[in-house]
Amino acid sequence: MPDRHVTALVAAAGRGTRLGARVPKAFVPLRGRTLLERSVTAMVTAEVVDEIIVLASADMEGYAADLLARRGVLPDAGASSSAPRVRIVRGGGERADSVWAGLQAIEVTQGVVLIHDAARALTPPGMIARVARAVLEGAPAVIPVLPVVDTVKRVDGARVLGTPDRSALRAVQTPQGFDLAALRAANEAYFAEVEPGFTATDDASLMEWHGAEVTCVQGDPMAFKITTPLDLKLAQTIVDEAEPTVFDVPDSAAPADAGAAGEAAPGSNSSAPETD
Repeated sequence: MPDRHVTALVAAAGRGTRLGARVPKAFVPLRGRTLLERSVTAMVTAEVVDEIIVLASADMEGYAADLLARRGVLPDAGASSSAPRVRIVRGGGERADSVWAGLQAIEVTQGVVLIHDAARALTPPGMIARVARAVLEGAPAVIPVLPVVDTVKRVDGARVLGTPDRSALRAVQTPQGFDLAALRAANEAYFAEVEPGFTATDDASLMEWHGAEVTCVQGDPMAFKITTPLDLKLAQTIVDEAEPTVFDVPDSAAPADAGAAGEAAPGSNSSAPETD
Protein backbone atom coordinates (compact mmCIF):
# COMPACT_ATOMS: atom_id res chain seq x y z
CA MET A 1 0.00 0.00 0.00
CA PRO A 2 1.43 3.45 -0.89
CA ASP A 3 2.88 5.47 1.98
CA ARG A 4 0.82 8.66 1.83
CA HIS A 5 0.04 11.22 4.50
CA VAL A 6 -3.47 10.77 5.95
CA THR A 7 -5.22 13.75 7.56
CA ALA A 8 -8.55 13.50 9.36
CA LEU A 9 -10.81 16.56 9.58
CA VAL A 10 -13.26 16.21 12.46
CA ALA A 11 -16.20 18.58 12.03
CA ALA A 12 -17.17 19.96 15.45
CA ALA A 13 -18.37 23.50 14.69
CA GLY A 14 -22.11 22.80 14.54
CA ARG A 15 -24.58 23.93 17.18
CA GLY A 16 -26.69 20.79 17.08
CA THR A 17 -29.97 22.58 17.78
CA ARG A 18 -32.01 19.43 17.14
CA LEU A 19 -30.25 17.69 20.02
CA GLY A 20 -31.55 20.34 22.43
CA ALA A 21 -28.39 20.38 24.58
CA ARG A 22 -27.11 23.51 26.30
CA VAL A 23 -23.65 23.05 24.76
CA PRO A 24 -22.71 22.55 21.10
CA LYS A 25 -23.30 18.96 20.04
CA ALA A 26 -19.65 17.90 19.78
CA PHE A 27 -19.16 18.82 23.44
CA VAL A 28 -22.09 16.85 24.82
CA PRO A 29 -20.80 14.18 27.24
CA LEU A 30 -21.43 10.51 26.73
CA ARG A 31 -20.38 8.34 29.67
CA GLY A 32 -17.99 11.05 30.85
CA ARG A 33 -16.40 11.77 27.47
CA THR A 34 -17.60 14.23 24.87
CA LEU A 35 -18.61 13.19 21.38
CA LEU A 36 -15.57 15.08 20.10
CA GLU A 37 -13.16 13.16 22.35
CA ARG A 38 -14.63 9.86 21.26
CA SER A 39 -14.34 10.73 17.58
CA VAL A 40 -10.76 11.91 17.91
CA THR A 41 -9.84 8.81 19.91
CA ALA A 42 -11.36 6.58 17.23
CA MET A 43 -9.15 8.26 14.63
CA VAL A 44 -6.07 7.65 16.75
CA THR A 45 -7.05 4.03 17.43
CA ALA A 46 -7.57 3.32 13.70
CA GLU A 47 -3.76 3.56 13.30
CA VAL A 48 -3.97 4.93 9.75
CA VAL A 49 -4.12 8.67 10.50
CA ASP A 50 -1.03 10.91 10.64
CA GLU A 51 -2.74 14.15 11.62
CA ILE A 52 -6.12 15.13 13.10
CA ILE A 53 -7.57 18.61 12.61
CA VAL A 54 -10.57 19.49 14.76
CA LEU A 55 -12.82 22.09 13.15
CA ALA A 56 -14.32 24.17 15.98
CA SER A 57 -16.40 27.34 16.04
CA ALA A 58 -14.67 30.58 17.02
CA ASP A 59 -16.22 30.64 20.50
CA MET A 60 -15.28 27.00 21.19
CA GLU A 61 -11.69 26.92 19.88
CA GLY A 62 -10.08 27.58 23.25
CA TYR A 63 -12.41 25.24 25.08
CA ALA A 64 -11.77 22.44 22.58
CA ALA A 65 -8.01 22.84 22.93
CA ASP A 66 -8.23 22.86 26.73
CA LEU A 67 -10.54 19.84 26.78
CA LEU A 68 -8.32 17.74 24.53
CA ALA A 69 -5.19 18.82 26.38
CA ARG A 70 -6.71 17.83 29.75
CA ARG A 71 -7.63 14.45 28.33
CA GLY A 72 -4.12 13.90 26.98
CA VAL A 73 -5.26 13.98 23.35
CA LEU A 74 -3.34 17.07 22.30
CA PRO A 75 0.34 16.02 22.22
CA ASP A 76 2.84 17.78 24.44
CA ALA A 77 6.58 18.13 24.10
CA GLY A 78 7.13 14.65 25.48
CA ALA A 79 4.57 12.91 23.28
CA SER A 80 5.59 9.95 21.15
CA SER A 81 6.54 10.91 17.61
CA SER A 82 4.39 8.04 16.36
CA ALA A 83 1.19 9.60 17.74
CA PRO A 84 -0.94 11.57 15.26
CA ARG A 85 -0.56 15.32 15.44
CA VAL A 86 -3.78 16.91 16.75
CA ARG A 87 -4.62 20.59 16.32
CA ILE A 88 -7.60 22.93 16.31
CA VAL A 89 -8.67 25.02 13.31
CA ARG A 90 -11.48 27.56 13.30
CA GLY A 91 -14.47 26.38 11.29
CA GLY A 92 -16.98 28.45 9.35
CA GLY A 93 -20.66 29.26 9.56
CA GLU A 94 -21.64 26.32 7.34
CA ARG A 95 -20.22 22.83 7.21
CA ALA A 96 -18.78 23.38 3.73
CA ASP A 97 -16.98 26.48 5.00
CA SER A 98 -15.51 24.50 7.90
CA VAL A 99 -14.24 21.74 5.61
CA TRP A 100 -12.70 24.28 3.25
CA ALA A 101 -10.92 25.94 6.19
CA GLY A 102 -9.60 22.54 7.24
CA LEU A 103 -8.39 21.70 3.75
CA GLN A 104 -6.53 25.00 3.56
CA ALA A 105 -4.85 24.23 6.91
CA ILE A 106 -3.37 20.92 5.71
CA GLU A 107 0.31 21.54 5.10
CA VAL A 108 0.98 18.77 2.56
CA THR A 109 -0.14 18.96 -1.07
CA GLN A 110 -0.58 15.25 -1.74
CA GLY A 111 -2.18 12.61 0.43
CA VAL A 112 -5.49 11.36 1.79
CA VAL A 113 -8.08 13.31 3.74
CA LEU A 114 -10.84 11.79 5.87
CA ILE A 115 -13.80 13.99 6.77
CA HIS A 116 -15.75 12.90 9.81
CA ASP A 117 -18.69 14.22 11.82
CA ALA A 118 -17.86 14.43 15.53
CA ALA A 119 -21.50 13.45 16.14
CA ARG A 120 -20.76 9.94 14.83
CA ALA A 121 -18.96 9.32 18.09
CA LEU A 122 -19.22 5.52 18.23
CA THR A 123 -17.73 4.89 14.78
CA PRO A 124 -15.52 1.79 14.99
CA PRO A 125 -11.81 2.39 14.23
CA GLY A 126 -11.92 -0.55 11.84
CA MET A 127 -14.41 1.27 9.60
CA ILE A 128 -12.18 4.35 9.59
CA ALA A 129 -9.26 2.20 8.48
CA ARG A 130 -11.38 0.56 5.78
CA VAL A 131 -12.23 3.94 4.22
CA ALA A 132 -8.64 5.20 4.42
CA ARG A 133 -7.19 2.06 2.86
CA ALA A 134 -9.59 2.24 -0.08
CA VAL A 135 -8.31 5.75 -0.89
CA LEU A 136 -4.71 4.69 -0.28
CA GLU A 137 -5.25 1.95 -2.83
CA GLY A 138 -6.22 4.47 -5.49
CA ALA A 139 -9.89 5.45 -5.20
CA PRO A 140 -10.35 9.25 -5.46
CA ALA A 141 -13.48 9.30 -3.26
CA VAL A 142 -14.79 6.67 -0.84
CA ILE A 143 -17.93 6.61 1.29
CA PRO A 144 -19.07 4.06 3.90
CA VAL A 145 -22.65 2.99 3.32
CA LEU A 146 -25.42 0.81 4.71
CA PRO A 147 -28.48 -0.63 2.93
CA VAL A 148 -31.67 1.39 3.28
CA VAL A 149 -34.11 -0.69 5.34
CA ASP A 150 -37.18 1.55 5.14
CA THR A 151 -39.34 2.11 2.09
CA VAL A 152 -38.54 5.56 0.67
CA LYS A 153 -41.01 7.82 -1.14
CA ARG A 154 -40.47 10.76 -3.47
CA VAL A 155 -42.99 13.43 -2.52
CA ASP A 156 -44.22 16.87 -3.47
CA GLY A 157 -45.71 18.27 -0.30
CA ALA A 158 -48.24 15.67 0.84
CA ARG A 159 -48.48 13.99 -2.58
CA VAL A 160 -46.45 10.84 -3.28
CA LEU A 161 -44.68 10.94 -6.66
CA GLY A 162 -43.06 7.54 -6.62
CA THR A 163 -41.29 4.78 -4.74
CA PRO A 164 -37.60 4.30 -5.57
CA ASP A 165 -36.23 0.77 -5.57
CA ARG A 166 -34.50 0.66 -2.20
CA SER A 167 -32.16 -2.12 -3.35
CA ALA A 168 -30.33 0.59 -5.29
CA LEU A 169 -30.25 3.05 -2.37
CA ARG A 170 -27.68 3.35 0.40
CA ALA A 171 -27.48 5.42 3.58
CA VAL A 172 -24.18 7.28 3.72
CA GLN A 173 -22.01 7.64 6.83
CA THR A 174 -18.67 9.21 7.72
CA PRO A 175 -15.72 9.32 7.62
CA GLN A 176 -15.68 9.93 3.91
CA GLY A 177 -12.25 9.60 2.34
CA PHE A 178 -10.71 11.49 -0.58
CA ASP A 179 -7.57 12.11 -2.52
CA LEU A 180 -6.47 15.41 -0.99
CA ALA A 181 -5.57 17.18 -4.23
CA ALA A 182 -8.83 16.10 -5.89
CA LEU A 183 -11.00 17.33 -3.00
CA ARG A 184 -9.14 20.63 -2.86
CA ALA A 185 -9.73 21.11 -6.59
CA ALA A 186 -13.45 20.35 -6.19
CA ASN A 187 -13.75 22.87 -3.34
CA GLU A 188 -11.86 25.54 -5.28
CA ALA A 189 -14.23 25.09 -8.22
CA TYR A 190 -17.30 25.11 -5.97
CA PHE A 191 -16.37 28.29 -4.08
CA ALA A 192 -15.35 30.01 -7.32
CA GLU A 193 -18.89 29.61 -8.68
CA VAL A 194 -21.29 32.45 -7.97
CA GLU A 195 -24.18 30.00 -8.45
CA PRO A 196 -22.88 26.40 -8.31
CA GLY A 197 -26.34 25.11 -9.21
CA PHE A 198 -26.58 22.78 -6.26
CA THR A 199 -25.92 22.60 -2.52
CA ALA A 200 -23.26 20.12 -1.44
CA THR A 201 -24.97 18.06 1.26
CA ASP A 202 -21.77 16.12 1.86
CA ASP A 203 -18.25 16.07 0.48
CA ALA A 204 -18.93 13.10 -1.78
CA SER A 205 -21.73 15.01 -3.55
CA LEU A 206 -19.24 17.81 -4.17
CA MET A 207 -16.84 15.32 -5.76
CA GLU A 208 -19.68 13.92 -7.88
CA TRP A 209 -20.49 17.46 -9.04
CA HIS A 210 -16.81 17.90 -9.96
CA GLY A 211 -16.81 14.71 -12.03
CA ALA A 212 -15.01 12.29 -9.71
CA GLU A 213 -16.02 8.66 -9.33
CA VAL A 214 -17.22 7.84 -5.83
CA THR A 215 -16.74 4.31 -4.46
CA CYS A 216 -18.67 2.62 -1.63
CA VAL A 217 -17.28 0.46 1.18
CA GLN A 218 -19.18 -1.31 3.93
CA GLY A 219 -20.35 0.99 6.70
CA ASP A 220 -21.25 0.07 10.27
CA PRO A 221 -24.46 0.51 12.29
CA MET A 222 -22.39 1.90 15.17
CA ALA A 223 -21.45 4.90 13.03
CA PHE A 224 -24.92 6.42 13.41
CA LYS A 225 -25.15 10.18 13.80
CA ILE A 226 -26.21 11.52 17.19
CA THR A 227 -28.60 14.26 16.08
CA THR A 228 -31.72 14.04 18.28
CA PRO A 229 -32.37 13.29 21.97
CA LEU A 230 -33.48 9.79 20.92
CA ASP A 231 -30.12 9.22 19.19
CA LEU A 232 -28.31 10.32 22.33
CA LYS A 233 -30.40 7.99 24.48
CA LEU A 234 -29.54 5.11 22.15
CA ALA A 235 -25.83 5.94 22.36
CA GLN A 236 -26.03 6.14 26.16
CA THR A 237 -27.71 2.74 26.31
CA ILE A 238 -25.05 1.22 24.05
CA VAL A 239 -22.08 2.51 26.02
CA ASP A 240 -23.72 1.70 29.36
CA GLU A 241 -24.11 -1.94 28.33
CA ALA A 242 -20.86 -2.36 26.40
CA GLU A 243 -17.50 -3.34 27.82
CA PRO A 244 -15.67 -0.12 28.79
CA THR A 245 -12.72 -0.93 26.54
CA VAL A 246 -14.93 -0.89 23.46
CA PHE A 247 -15.60 2.84 23.59
CA ASP A 248 -13.60 4.31 26.46
CA VAL A 249 -9.97 5.21 26.94
CA PRO A 250 -8.92 4.07 30.45
CA ASP A 251 -8.76 7.28 32.46
CA SER A 252 -11.11 7.07 35.41
CA ALA A 253 -9.48 10.08 37.07
CA ALA A 254 -10.19 12.46 34.19
CA PRO A 255 -12.10 15.60 35.22
CA ALA A 256 -15.76 15.94 34.29
CA ASP A 257 -16.34 17.94 31.14
CA ALA A 258 -18.80 20.69 30.34
CA GLY A 259 -22.42 19.67 30.54
CA ALA A 260 -21.75 16.66 32.76
CA ALA A 261 -22.05 18.38 36.11
CA GLY A 262 -23.34 21.89 35.64
CA GLU A 263 -20.20 23.50 34.20
CA ALA A 264 -21.24 25.68 31.28
CA ALA A 265 -18.99 25.52 28.25
CA PRO A 266 -18.20 28.69 26.31
CA GLY A 267 -20.74 29.31 23.58
CA SER A 268 -23.47 27.29 25.29
CA ASN A 269 -25.91 30.17 24.97
CA SER A 270 -24.64 31.68 21.71
CA SER A 271 -26.08 31.20 18.26
CA ALA A 272 -24.51 30.22 14.95
CA PRO A 273 -25.95 29.30 11.60
CA GLU A 274 -24.41 25.84 11.40
CA THR A 275 -26.95 23.45 12.94
CA ASP A 276 -25.93 19.96 11.85
